[in-house]
Amino acid sequence: MKTDNIAKEAFSIEKLEWKGMLYDFYGELLTEHQKKIYENAVFDDLSLSEIAEEQGISRQGVHDILKRCDKILAEYEKKLHLVEKFAKIKQMAQEINTLTDDKKIKKLSDEIIEEL
Repeated sequence: MKTDNIAKEAFSIEKLEWKGMLYDFYGELLTEHQKKIYENAVFDDLSLSEIAEEQGISRQGVHDILKRCDKILAEYEKKLHLVEKFAKIKQMAQEINTLTDDKKIKKLSDEIIEEL
């Protein structure tokens, strides 16, 4: 039972990380209202009830907006692949870093990773 909870928690963290990355890349394409609700749910970890009370809408309204935002952000990624490209570049820079002993190359790959 405990391993199931650990797996669910790891999946949950991975899912939140994914949502955060999608928001970082495409969040500015949401309306201000959508951004506020999404930030409250994903980054501030507020419940649907807390967000609903703060925004003056129903819990169902919050739920619907969050689902819509997830769909919008996923559609942008499906078309543009920016998060995928970002992750690939970061992984390649990290691989360069582990494959070389040259300090100048390591420094450069570290700078690339930091810039990402």
